[in-house]
Amino acid sequence: MEYQELMDFVKQLDRGFFLDDEFRDYAGLDEPLPIGYGQTISQPSLVWEMTFLLSPEKESKVLEIGTGSGYQTALLAQFSKEVYTIERIRSLGQKARKRLEALGYTNISYLIGDGSEGWREHAPFDRIIVTAAAETVPKELLEQLNAGGTMIIPVGPPSVQELQYITKDLMGNVQNRTIEKVRFVELLGKYGWSSHPWEG
Repeated sequence: MEYQELMDFVKQLDRGFFLDDEFRDYAGLDEPLPIGYGQTISQPSLVWEMTFLLSPEKESKVLEIGTGSGYQTALLAQFSKEVYTIERIRSLGQKARKRLEALGYTNISYLIGDGSEGWREHAPFDRIIVTAAAETVPKELLEQLNAGGTMIIPVGPPSVQELQYITKDLMGNVQNRTIEKVRFVELLGKYGWSSHPWEG
């Protein structure tokens, strides 16, 4: 995926379409915005950066942890062969699915559940992106990352996290480097910081 190709698509994708009515007027701001249940849609520049770092290709099989509003999912679906997206909060996942289907995407599979444990039935994945912060890198996701694959995930405590770029070579060796400091909402489930009442 070329950077200019990504940005050309971003210009035509309306971020406001992924927001509830009261926040659509703020869609053009480069800031995170609420989407309910204590969750947010990340600032556009960070979404674009993470997508470019992940670098999905036309034959890529991608796992997304945290469907959220569906904005990041749309970018992945545009540049990948298949996207498997998991959302812990049912109402958010259902709303995102309606939006993405309305945009005509047919290469997305949806699951409501604990994304921190991945989607073993469809593994391995060429690319894995996590859009919420984990306390540690989930071992299940490392296991489900294909040889030659890439994973992007924010890792650390609630105050601030490191955006980690993880690769697995053809021998199965894993390498990890930090891109920058970030601040994400919590990855709900096994690898989150705590449990919450809105898991259904």
